[in-house]
Amino acid sequence: MALSGVSADTSGDVGILDKERIIAKPGFNRWLVPPAALAIHLCIGMAYGFSVFWLPLSRAIANPDPSCSELTLIGALFTTACNWRVADLGWIYTLFFVFLGCSAAIWGGWLERVGPRKAAFVSACCWCGGILVAAVGVMTHQLWLMWLGAGVIGGIGLGLGYISPVSTLIKWFPDRRGMATGMAIMGFGGGAMIGAPLANLLMTTFKTDVTVGVWQTFVVMALGYFVFMIGGAFGYRIPPAGWRPEGWTPAASKSTMITTRHVHLRDAHKTPQFWLIWAVLCLNVSAGIGVIGVASPMLQEIFAGSLIGLPDLTFSQLDTAQKAQIAAIAAGFTGLLSLFNIGGRFFWASMSDKIGRKNTYFAFFILGIILYAAAPTLAGLGSKAMFVLAFGIILSMYGGGFATIPAYLADIFGTQFVGAIHGRLLTAWATAGIVGPVVVNYIREAQITAGVSPGPELYTGTMYILAGMLAIGLVANAFVKPLADKWFMSDEEVAALQAKTAAANAGPSGSFGIGKGGLDAKAALAWALVGLPLLWGVWITLRNSLAIFG
Repeated sequence: MALSGVSADTSGDVGILDKERIIAKPGFNRWLVPPAALAIHLCIGMAYGFSVFWLPLSRAIANPDPSCSELTLIGALFTTACNWRVADLGWIYTLFFVFLGCSAAIWGGWLERVGPRKAAFVSACCWCGGILVAAVGVMTHQLWLMWLGAGVIGGIGLGLGYISPVSTLIKWFPDRRGMATGMAIMGFGGGAMIGAPLANLLMTTFKTDVTVGVWQTFVVMALGYFVFMIGGAFGYRIPPAGWRPEGWTPAASKSTMITTRHVHLRDAHKTPQFWLIWAVLCLNVSAGIGVIGVASPMLQEIFAGSLIGLPDLTFSQLDTAQKAQIAAIAAGFTGLLSLFNIGGRFFWASMSDKIGRKNTYFAFFILGIILYAAAPTLAGLGSKAMFVLAFGIILSMYGGGFATIPAYLADIFGTQFVGAIHGRLLTAWATAGIVGPVVVNYIREAQITAGVSPGPELYTGTMYILAGMLAIGLVANAFVKPLADKWFMSDEEVAALQAKTAAANAGPSGSFGIGKGGLDAKAALAWALVGLPLLWGVWITLRNSLAIFG
């Protein structure tokens, strides 16, 4: 019997999760890889939809202790007699994205060494295991377990799952980098569209007089997600070193912004280009995530009675029942923004293959500045359709920014370490997750303190400040230039790094034929498995959003 680690020439010597095990054989269809990535991202994307659990959990105890009104945050972590406040639960959302950014930055280099299958497997264990720990937290009514399980352990799973397909897809689709990453990262935006209505259905099914049905929902979703994510992990394949699609030649001769060489992970963050692109992503995301956080109250306070056919009534003049009506309509607006977010990830990333990554970000910033600056006017005119369309386009560019950035990095730094470099860049997302909501929420509170009534004027200053943030991003993007030769690895260094994948595919067949083929039967089945749930989520979202227009 062969011992592990002796030689990579025989599959028996290589672990089932190891990188050498997943090098594609000649004839493999590269269109099988994006559905595998989508299977991962559609599951971890439920992080965006976790707020669906907050209100049921805030009513988990039917008869809370009378002293609960004095509860502090520390007390909420350990109480078994008081209901949790939505604000206490909301910290899980913050933990998600802080740990997503941190884990992607810390373990991005490890992912490049071990390959996407092992990283996706660990992601599935962390994300689904974290949700199961959170289920125990709900059963025992211990908020600290919810934070630890869903927020910390689950957040680590988010980071590893998010970056696991990036390097792989870019290497499989060097001719369509933007489209490839857009297809996968689209799933992260779409996960909540499937997960949130599914969670509502499950909670309704499990709800009884003594339970709100959340922990049971957690268990079912965690088990289902684990099966889906493991399927995605085992669907990953990587191309042999040096493989390229038949008939395709690198575009370096056409564009100086696309390199055919590679920068080592240890050097990427030493370049000004890394930090310029970091600022580009951070500012684009800060503006978008700030809007996502106030989308529902913004629509309610700006259009108020006009949402239910009473245009003369301001928000403060509505009674409790009317406010409940417009809150339900505003939920449809939030869902519609999610749809634009998802569509933008694929549309803009694919567009970047044609017009270039730098020009795509120029479009984000210029269009964003115009739309943010015009938003107060559109609100003042009372045009719901134009207002919704403007913010839909803004959110499409928010999503498009996430999907385009991996290809931007590959263009500048090469593909050898792009997954790890992308992981480090995601600290910009963690930063934006704090900056965006803080800017928007504090300006809104300052306006209210100053006596501004709920309405269009409450958000005017916010829109202009967000436009200013995008203007800074525009300048940062303008300074992104190709790297100097000193930053690139030598051909010998690259060959040494690629030796394992090159040796594993040695032989007369070489890499010829790998990645050919379109939507054959196997690929069609893989796409159906991820596409049908996504279409269901889109249909639910469109149905709910129609209420905005009466």
